[in-house]
Amino acid sequence: MLKKIFSYLIPIKIYSQNSKLSKTIEVTWANGKLVLDSKNTNYSYGSLQRVLRKGLKSIGFNKIVQMNHILVLGVAGGSVIKTLVDEIKYKGKITGVEIDPEIIQVSRDFFNLDEIKQLEIVIDDAFEFVLKTTKKYDLIIIDVFQDTTMPNFLFESFFVNRVCFLLKNKGFILFNTMLLTEIDNQRNKKYLTDFNDPHFRIKSLPRIEEHNEMIIIEKIA
Repeated sequence: MLKKIFSYLIPIKIYSQNSKLSKTIEVTWANGKLVLDSKNTNYSYGSLQRVLRKGLKSIGFNKIVQMNHILVLGVAGGSVIKTLVDEIKYKGKITGVEIDPEIIQVSRDFFNLDEIKQLEIVIDDAFEFVLKTTKKYDLIIIDVFQDTTMPNFLFESFFVNRVCFLLKNKGFILFNTMLLTEIDNQRNKKYLTDFNDPHFRIKSLPRIEEHNEMIIIEKIA
């Protein structure tokens, strides 16, 4: 309890672990809340949770509540899942895909992911999972990072087309991206410009929490 109180003055790290995939995993008390970080960025429950909440709010909480199945690519600490369940009161199924089993174990130990009964966690690469799954989803949340790096496949047309194929009618893709350099800015501009499908509507929420841009794709037909 003292650590929680003092965390309003200064962040207090309570756990650190090396990971082959994520390099460093840290659990820290910050402003009275536990957060999950990598070496250089927040993974869950800090600024990232605020970013994803804004994306979900843009879609509409009332729409999300009525959905049946949500896919989360990149679970980390599960903060977006907690937002769905605790704040939005979503009752449907959630499938979470995470490549790093060590992060999932930390999230179970510190953030109680096992208490969410509607959540199925799959340890797999996001790219491999979307190739294999035969299910369709109402909402696909893409939040895939290794520290501050975003894998190139996320922006390739094959992957984009595949996740769009996995959407049900009137479904949404919520794609969280990080903009740290001018190369990142140009990458996102190209993504938005090149996306041209009459069955979908695309928009962006730029500069959320300074370095994030949320891309939202809606299947309209």
